[in-house]
Amino acid sequence: MSAVPVLLTLLGSVMKLAKVAPALEGMARAGFPERFAVPIGILELICVAAYVIPQTSVLGAILLTGLLGGATVTTLRIGDPTFPLPVVLGMMAWGGLYLRDLRLRELIPLRKM
Repeated sequence: MSAVPVLLTLLGSVMKLAKVAPALEGMARAGFPERFAVPIGILELICVAAYVIPQTSVLGAILLTGLLGGATVTTLRIGDPTFPLPVVLGMMAWGGLYLRDLRLRELIPLRKM
């Protein structure tokens, strides 16, 4: 479950760092100048790295939540119909972390009715 948000965020990061045309076009459509491609790509890479390292995975999930929240607001602002995608990716990131981290399951236990 964690692999999907990691791979998609990592793909977006690499595309921005490499300044691939579709990534730059998407940024321009969202109202971001091309000069922001590398800094945003680096931020995405940092968020993914923090998430995949077990010792910093909760911090990484929090950072990914902020990143994906910004992506959700941006897609809503421009009227992009893909706005649910960042929300689903955030849910998958937290769901995957919940399944693999005992500390998180102890902090937020599922209760039987």
